[in-house]
Amino acid sequence: MSVSLRGCEELLPKDEWVKKLQRSEATGQPLRIKLGLDPTAPDIHIGHTVVLNKMRQLQDLGHQVIFLIGDFTSLIGDPSGRNNTRPPLTPEQIKLNADTYYKQASMVLDPAKTEIRYNSEWSDPLGARGMIQLAAKYNVARMMERDDFHKRFHSGQSISVHEFLYPLMQGYDSVALKSDLELGGTDQKFNLLMGRHLQQEYGQEPQCILTMPLLEGLDGVDKMSKSKNNYIGIAEDANTMFAKVLSISDTLMWRWYTLLSFQTLEAIVALRAEVEGGRNPRDAKVMLAKEITTRFHNAALADAAEQDFVNRSKGGVPDVIPEVTLSGAPLGIAALLKSAGLAPSGSEASRLIDGGGVRIDGGVVSDKALKLTAGSYVVQVGKRKFARVHLS
Repeated sequence: MSVSLRGCEELLPKDEWVKKLQRSEATGQPLRIKLGLDPTAPDIHIGHTVVLNKMRQLQDLGHQVIFLIGDFTSLIGDPSGRNNTRPPLTPEQIKLNADTYYKQASMVLDPAKTEIRYNSEWSDPLGARGMIQLAAKYNVARMMERDDFHKRFHSGQSISVHEFLYPLMQGYDSVALKSDLELGGTDQKFNLLMGRHLQQEYGQEPQCILTMPLLEGLDGVDKMSKSKNNYIGIAEDANTMFAKVLSISDTLMWRWYTLLSFQTLEAIVALRAEVEGGRNPRDAKVMLAKEITTRFHNAALADAAEQDFVNRSKGGVPDVIPEVTLSGAPLGIAALLKSAGLAPSGSEASRLIDGGGVRIDGGVVSDKALKLTAGSYVVQVGKRKFARVHLS
């Protein structure tokens, strides 16, 4: 039970979960534990691993975990927490994104013991008749109790009819999979409870639900999201991953320790006491960065990433940086930064130069009119972007 509760927001209903655990132990029959993710982007970020880590803990206790890829529900678009209608993805986008999900989830879950499913397996055959029958099992008044729908309705914002189908279809997944427990973020509570309701409607024992907190992103304000560019992708290279963890605030670090670290709660409390007693918080942050980087890479790469960060902090150049070949010398510095992929546009390149964020061979560039002649240059933008540019 303690494994279930660590770091979780809610476990509902606790008494039913205890009974399920006791029955599983008595019969030797593992519980079916479900997590669904819609492949709305090609990469899984470490915010997703808050729930995946909990799945792995339950998997290690011998239960059957089901990693559900929402290729059908992605066609609808999850309205959870949104103040407008989410544009649905195309089937081609969904397939492309889904192809990466299993591989990346296997970096956390034990792939040999994980059941991988796609909800198109049962949602496509449902058809129009089945969809109507499913919709008859829930009423509009209860649907409008959902917080995001309620707010949008009373503020006069659009709610498309197809958005009502999303929680119904996610709930139907639990029926199809005969789920005993469904995990999700706190923003998924309505959808998870829908699963309980529909299982009862179909004569099944209802699942319990376990919600995990939403991980704040690098900014420490909004939840981690690719659209807000405050994320760490679990497939990112070790140096970038390490540096991004070190960039978070000292306050946010403890929240990440609780939700992401595999250290015991007692060890985390002891470490925090040391920091509050005068130990440099950077030491704790480096430990967290190395733990996370090791998990998704290995200890050697985590050590190398730490050394790389130290070198950059001292103004040094990493051992390996991208090589870029350009022509057109003499070339203006703004155009060079854009062509080398170090700035998204010429105007942004100019802004970076004004801010003192551009260096060439270690020297700060202050002249936006600078033109570089043919040769090779080590170009640095900010603390982490480097390129060796060969200009002809």
